[in-house]
Amino acid sequence: MAEPDIEPALNKRKRLLTLLALVFAVAAIAYGVNWFLHSRHHEYTDDAYVAGNVVGVTPRIAGTVVAVLADTTDNVQAGQMLVRLDDADAHLALARAEADLAGAVRQVHQSFEGRSQQGANLAVKQRELERADDDLKRREQAVAVQAVSREEAEHARSARDQARAALDLAQAQYAGAAAQVAGTSVERHPAVLQAEAKLREACLALDRCVIRAPESGQVARRAVQVGQQVALGAPLMAIVPLRQIWIEANFKEDQLQGMGLGQPAVLESDLYGGTVEFHGKVAGMSPGTGSVFTLLPPQNASGNWIKIVQRLPVRIALDAAELEKHPLRVGLSMKVTVDTTKPGAPIAQAGSAPTRFETHVYDADEQAVDKLIRGIVKANLGRAGRP
Repeated sequence: MAEPDIEPALNKRKRLLTLLALVFAVAAIAYGVNWFLHSRHHEYTDDAYVAGNVVGVTPRIAGTVVAVLADTTDNVQAGQMLVRLDDADAHLALARAEADLAGAVRQVHQSFEGRSQQGANLAVKQRELERADDDLKRREQAVAVQAVSREEAEHARSARDQARAALDLAQAQYAGAAAQVAGTSVERHPAVLQAEAKLREACLALDRCVIRAPESGQVARRAVQVGQQVALGAPLMAIVPLRQIWIEANFKEDQLQGMGLGQPAVLESDLYGGTVEFHGKVAGMSPGTGSVFTLLPPQNASGNWIKIVQRLPVRIALDAAELEKHPLRVGLSMKVTVDTTKPGAPIAQAGSAPTRFETHVYDADEQAVDKLIRGIVKANLGRAGRP
């Protein structure tokens, strides 16, 4: 009586096992087809993160903070004022530099006038020597006919020698005055140029009392406080330029064989989920694994050794329009799939690119400084010694 009950159960079990085998077979076939048509030509990793520049904001002079004009999470533009330092000392230094330049111009102009005076004095001494020489000749002729005494002739000779010595002194004085201004002008004299350099330095110090944003982006890690005495180079805050973003995708070493520069990549971020896809291109590869660049690189020359598959960071450049539409934040995790079917240049052939990042915020306003210098020189040139 038990055998008829067991047979249907066995048949049912066989059908289930057959169905399960068919499911596994179909799954294996589907996986094989997917691998053959897609996966073997696409390298995937979820060990990828958003990377970007973190621009430090530091003072270029020491001073006391009197105003903080940006806080963490604020969006700022390049050149925007972030911190202001006390500039009282800088204003005093600028006033001293302006006075020193005015004094240098007057002193140099006086040197040029002194050369002219010495030239005139030299001409006078030359004329006096000629007159003394003529007087001596006349006295010697008169002595020959006994018209004057020999003593008078000796006095004339002494006067001639004295005039010659005075001429030699005048020549030396003229040479000294000419050497001070030779080959130059008041505007190009070394003393004036040195005073101008000090004035430019004072203008720079005053300008550096205002700390501006070197790049447009979002403020992070604000550490500066009002009233704080900051030193040269002290970190005040950081700016993250959200347009200077790329992806560091860590691929296993056995995934890199067919990877090359310029190959397209599709990326997803947990921030937006699967509804937003980012597109990028392979831009480069790190010259070594992360462990190589640590403070104490691993050494496997002794003891037991277990092979661990290493990962190399691959840089993925993102599409700027997509990044502007869907901003990312530094440190977010990403999923990256690189299409290796497209030909790409070898990673080793990556050439050097032109300047990638630069700022002109710190460029000095040379035109304003030059205008100030020209005004001081013009106001003091030709007025030395006058009321």
